[in-house]
Amino acid sequence: MFIGITGPLCSGKHTVAQYLVEKHNFTYLTLTDSTHPSVDYDCVRFHTLKEMQIYVTERWLENFVTCDVDGRGLWLFKKRPFFLLVSIEAPISVRFQRHVQRCQQNGENELGLLEFVIQNDLALFNIPEDDSTMLITDPMSPSRPRKQLSTTQSHTPLYTLMSLSDVTIANAYQSVPQLHACLDDLDLTNHERLRPSWDTYFMHLSDLAARRSNCMKRRVGCILVRDSRVIATGYNGTPKGLRNCNEGGCQRCNDATPCGTGLDRCLCMHAEENALLEAGRERVGPGKGVILYCNTCPCLGCAIKIVQTGVKEVVFSKSYGMDDFIAKVFAEAGVKLRQHSPPSMRLEMQVDVTEVDSSIIGKMGWMNSDVMRRRGSQDPNNHNS
Repeated sequence: MFIGITGPLCSGKHTVAQYLVEKHNFTYLTLTDSTHPSVDYDCVRFHTLKEMQIYVTERWLENFVTCDVDGRGLWLFKKRPFFLLVSIEAPISVRFQRHVQRCQQNGENELGLLEFVIQNDLALFNIPEDDSTMLITDPMSPSRPRKQLSTTQSHTPLYTLMSLSDVTIANAYQSVPQLHACLDDLDLTNHERLRPSWDTYFMHLSDLAARRSNCMKRRVGCILVRDSRVIATGYNGTPKGLRNCNEGGCQRCNDATPCGTGLDRCLCMHAEENALLEAGRERVGPGKGVILYCNTCPCLGCAIKIVQTGVKEVVFSKSYGMDDFIAKVFAEAGVKLRQHSPPSMRLEMQVDVTEVDSSIIGKMGWMNSDVMRRRGSQDPNNHNS
């Protein structure tokens, strides 16, 4: 596995890389002219990203990680089936706090908040350095010389690289152990992220089928599979020849009728019904070993039809309102039911907002009103004094 890590200033890229090196025996790769801070662990250096790609390709069974990912290297790496792009994000207030702490530890002059924000925008959106925004001066640090933070030089904005990532991690944690716990739960090294299992593959196909739904209530997709081959697909919406539900075809759905009521007036077919009708009983019947994949647990009406047609197994991702009762129906009929939640190819790791509270902001003097007033009274450019 080859993991590339990208993200804005002080988001925690090298902390994640170090986690992979120390806990999962990854080898860190970097460029000889890298603008990133030096690391405290062994690494392999290259003159170009092409050299790095060749090196990794020849050793594709080993594990590697790099933070030197830019627009040039991304497409070199992305075409390899063992490459995973991970982006690390964090609130800019938290990242500025990390910048200040890092500079204090290294005995360096830290940037003011405004200058930090400007350099962040330069890297994130590839704003030209001669843009008018660079004429803004930081009133909090009027005499402090500008310090250029290390960023990956690329014609491709960092925002674009991050939008193409396979996994996104929100790192607002205030300690390394908290971040490590998050990474443990995330199971970043799960090889299903590179090549999905059959269950994950078909579940993603059912999600894709759901994108065709025209029902105003919810998007549901269904895939019928035999011998690991798709024999039919279905999604929910009005039948062929009728106006689409999202164009006013089903009055019940368009009236925002509460869930479970007025179903006798609903013109929409369910995804499971659609797929079963498409396949026909001859291809689905008993002994055929057909598995039904659906991104949502079937309702009772669909469950009855699934039993009748002879489907042997039902795999779903998201729960519905009658899962326990549906499970009893399937159990009595001898239909296996199980839930599969695949590791997403675009996973958003969330952090409890209570972990980013006022205590964090309070540690940052520039956000404290008393400190702001004191600094303002000492500022010779303050026109309100």
